[in-house]
Parts: sequence; structure tokens; C-alpha cells
Amino acid sequence: MKVWMTFNPGCGTARNVLAAIRAKGIEPEVREYLKQPLTADEITALVAKMGVPLKDVVRWKQEKEVAASGITPDSTDAALLGALTDFPVLLNRPIVVTEKGAALCRPAETVNQLL
Repeated sequence: MKVWMTFNPGCGTARNVLAAIRAKGIEPEVREYLKQPLTADEITALVAKMGVPLKDVVRWKQEKEVAASGITPDSTDAALLGALTDFPVLLNRPIVVTEKGAALCRPAETVNQLL
């Protein structure tokens, strides 16, 4: 099974999801999005595959970056997408993609539905 995921090594949930995937004998393709930010097209494709509104993948707890970007939950998709590309830390994680679908794996156990 091919598995792709966004990853931040400083995130406990992301580390737990990666461990759960590896425990199934799968070595995922890992995208450290803080080092290699996703493009607007990649984010748009992920959100479409997940079937969720763009605002659902924004990490609203990053108050400093949210304030700097000027976005709110009522912002347009264009504004949200701009913020996510300008401030990659705003992308909530981990997002996992498999042949079964794509999902924000918070809590970490959510990944089991995709494996």
C-alpha cells in the first residue's frame, strides 16, 4: 500500500501516526512540510481528496501566524490558501493519503481507517 503524509517531527501526533503506519509494515512517503512547503495546488488537491472545507486544515492555534496572515474562519478560500502557502506552520497535521482516501489524522487513531 502506498502511503503519503505531511509530517512535522516536532509534533507528537505526527510521530504517533508515523509509528502506527510503520507498525503495519508500511514505509510512507513523508513530506516535512515546514522544510518543503506544499504548493497552493497541492493543498487544494489534498482538501478536495479529503472532502473538507479549506478552513478545516488550518491550524488556528498558531495565533502569531494567524494574526500575521490576517485570516479568520470566515476568510475566503483564496485568503486561506495564501496564508497556508505563506505560513506553512498553519497547515494542520498530519494529513495522510492512501488508496482508501485522505484525512487529517487527529487524533492519531484516525489513521487506522486509512490503512
